[in-house]
Amino acid sequence: MIIANGENIGVVSIEEALRLAEEAGFDLVEVAPNANPPVCRVIDYGKFIYEKNKKEKEARRAQKKVEIKEIRLRPKTTSHHRSFKVRDARRWLEEGKKVKVRIRFRGRERDYPEIAMEDLKEIAEELKDVGIVEQKPSFEGRTLLMVLAPDTGKK
Repeated sequence: MIIANGENIGVVSIEEALRLAEEAGFDLVEVAPNANPPVCRVIDYGKFIYEKNKKEKEARRAQKKVEIKEIRLRPKTTSHHRSFKVRDARRWLEEGKKVKVRIRFRGRERDYPEIAMEDLKEIAEELKDVGIVEQKPSFEGRTLLMVLAPDTGKK
């Protein structure tokens, strides 16, 4: 148990801890319930919650948010049109964003997935200098999906 001035007084009974907290005019707060024995502090509960929320907010602010962009193609997309999409994907990968490459199938196009697989391999090959394949091509319903992530090792 830790008392109000920050001094560790060791293991005490619950009754003794409650008495010490009442004498100090603070609350008895369990700060580490999973420890053996559990760690408690004599502290103002409102202040404890405020500081806890402040730390959580700071941790959320420090997190890196990765934005995901998407390019959509069809198996019949021409190479000229695909080059525009690949140029956009290259720019996004250089900015540190992830890129989903989605090829949608309509009608009987679903019978020839090897065409779309070849397109995805070519796209991955064109972008290998700025990105790596994070998720290999896989089917999700009527679409074939591949995810590219920025290659941080090359920078």
